[in-house]
Amino acid sequence: MKEIANWQNLVSRETILKLEKYDQLLHKWQGAVNLVSKSTLDNSWNRHFVDSLQILPLLPEGKIKLMDLGCGAGFSGLVTAICRKDIDVFLVESDSKKCAFMSTVSRETNSPVKLINERIEDISVQFIDIVTARALASLVKLLDYSCKFVDENPNLIFLLHKGEKYQQEIDEARKAYDFDIDIYKSISDSRGCILRISNVNLCE
Repeated sequence: MKEIANWQNLVSRETILKLEKYDQLLHKWQGAVNLVSKSTLDNSWNRHFVDSLQILPLLPEGKIKLMDLGCGAGFSGLVTAICRKDIDVFLVESDSKKCAFMSTVSRETNSPVKLINERIEDISVQFIDIVTARALASLVKLLDYSCKFVDENPNLIFLLHKGEKYQQEIDEARKAYDFDIDIYKSISDSRGCILRISNVNLCE
């Protein structure tokens, strides 16, 4: 298992202030909209923000398009948009209330994103460089969702947050797909990891 480089070297003080504003809005909105598990609010910085920030060292440099699937309250895609102004970030979320929250955070932190208020199955095919997802679905299901994006861009890379059963998910996914994989130890959850997956092909 590989180690993730220090994300703090990639984030300015101005960006940290924007993330703190995001955290304030999260607590403010949580009472009216179920954005995250209530049990995680007291430790929201580590559970949601640091967990999202750790993918920063794994992102390529330069202008790219990133799509975060089922991003809920914006973790990790909206965090990425705040930290990397050079990336076009697409946030896919079917819950309109959560989209309204993300729109507010985007506006108040001056961090443009493209909100897609649709089910993943219904969104139109487009060229994407990176797909991210956090606490959404099993690996094989995420690959199923993303086949149309891989067809459009065979060089598509996945950066996926996974919990302690990640190896079981990898084994299951390999029954349907061939892919290259790097596994990075999570810095926010000792039981979890980040999967970097590339060269995805449907098994014959």
